[in-house]
Parts: sequence; structure tokens; C-alpha cells
Amino acid sequence: MLAAANNGTVLVVIWENHLMKKIYLFITTVTVMLFSSCYTVSPAGNSGKIPPGQAKKMTGSQSARPYAPGQQKH
Repeated sequence: MLAAANNGTVLVVIWENHLMKKIYLFITTVTVMLFSSCYTVSPAGNSGKIPPGQAKKMTGSQSARPYAPGQQKH
């Protein structure tokens, strides 16, 4: 089918195909960049807290029980 067409038509078809590939690549790249920027990192659950034994040493207490998370009475 392309062999019967003149040389100018073949070049136009090739150029349009090349342009569509470039547009598709651009749109895909922009989409990936938009969705990848939505990723958030959350810190670990106990970040910033010190172990009960360290809290006991800092306060000079005899027991670490008041500083343990499961032993706190409210």
C-alpha cells in the first residue's frame, strides 16, 4: 500500500508516526513524575522515644516500670 503512494506521502506518514511516539513518551513521563511525587515516608512508630531503662537512669528512679508504655496508669 505504501509502495504505491508517492515519496512525499510516505514521509508524512513516517513523520506523524514519529511525532505520536514523542507525544506518547512525553505524556507518560509527565504522568510518572506526577504520581511518583505523591509518595510520603512515615517515621517508625517509636521514633523520638527513649527506652524505659534510659529514662530511669536519667531521672535517677529505682524502677523503670513507670516509664514502660504498658505500665503507665492513667
